Amino acid sequence: MKILIVHNYYSCRGGEDECFDAEIGLLRSRGIQVVVHTQNSATIPGSASLSLALRSVWSREDYRAIRALIRLERPDITHVENSFPLISPAVYYASQSEGVPVVQSLHNYRLLCVNAQLARNGAVCEDCLHKVVPWPGVVHNCYSRGLAASATLATMIGVHRALRTFATKVNVYTVPTDFVREKFIEGGFPEAKMVLRPIFVASDMGMGEGRGDYALFVGRLSAEKGLKILLSAWERLGPHIRIKIVGGGPMEGVIREAAQRIPGVELLGRVPQHELRDYFKNARVLVLPSIWYEGSPAVIGEAFSAGLPVIASDLGSMSNLIDHGRTGFHFKPGDVNDLVEKVLLAFSQPPEWENMRQAARREYETKYTVEMSIQRQVEIYETLVAERSPLAKSKAADIQGDRCQAQLGGGASHP
Repeated sequence: MKILIVHNYYSCRGGEDECFDAEIGLLRSRGIQVVVHTQNSATIPGSASLSLALRSVWSREDYRAIRALIRLERPDITHVENSFPLISPAVYYASQSEGVPVVQSLHNYRLLCVNAQLARNGAVCEDCLHKVVPWPGVVHNCYSRGLAASATLATMIGVHRALRTFATKVNVYTVPTDFVREKFIEGGFPEAKMVLRPIFVASDMGMGEGRGDYALFVGRLSAEKGLKILLSAWERLGPHIRIKIVGGGPMEGVIREAAQRIPGVELLGRVPQHELRDYFKNARVLVLPSIWYEGSPAVIGEAFSAGLPVIASDLGSMSNLIDHGRTGFHFKPGDVNDLVEKVLLAFSQPPEWENMRQAARREYETKYTVEMSIQRQVEIYETLVAERSPLAKSKAADIQGDRCQAQLGGGASHP
């Protein structure tokens, strides 16, 4: 089996980029041939341009390049991790024009929401969920690169919803949780194409002992992660309960100032993997106070691999992934008092705490191992390969791809 994996790297490296790199290594370790096509948003100039806006809707360059690559390599499947903004949904048409079925991973809510989070101003927002063109995302300037970029994203979503690209040009969507699946179905995506594939932990942390007497936060230091709520909670908890914050991002300066001001708060920044492993294994609890739904927070699986219970917002995928009272605790989203209460409960060493640690480890072993995840992915591939024959020489797909290239790309489709 040969797989073409397509990914647009983010300008600031994040979890999806890590997942893409890990996916390639896992597939190759199982004897599966992998061909890669990538772009990198770090190459985008600081100011938006008309050419970038048009490319986000339809990338003529990537349409041609992907068709040429498919003709050269003859992959069985095209697996798209992320296509925004440089690759565009043209990848779907290029693949189907060559008779190659498409798998799209859904790590976030990009195809429903301009900022990919279904959140705005520190709260959940579903204003665009049922709209063909997500115009509220433009009105509220939801995308971080500014108003022009928000309009570009809304245009991309609107054009391809109108063309029914997402309904007809993708064969399978893989989703990490039932919540993500239901949210995309609610947003109009075809239920029959939604297939559950849980997140995986590329490196088993190993069962820890939790003797470090500190809480842990690991993730991107940005507003949607609920860091203001976390800091407010630690202002009330005082110096006797410590928290170590691992990661980098736009709020790093805010966290550094807070660490100097609030006793018990320590900013570690980005740390090497071997050090991170020790922090997971020795922490008392992981705290995940996100104010958005979260798509596939791999940090939960990493915590469970170390036998580390998780305190998280009772919101979105976090509600699915954490079994309250068994593998951790939920707290009311944005409720500082409730977060404080749950942290105090974790540090009071209730008799069942060791049972929760063992339950967290079992959760990892039954849901988040590499073996289980890659087996599930290969099953998805094999099913599509078995169904590929009718697709392989589909003249209709070829004609439609050429038509879209001509109309949106402004030129001939062949490389």
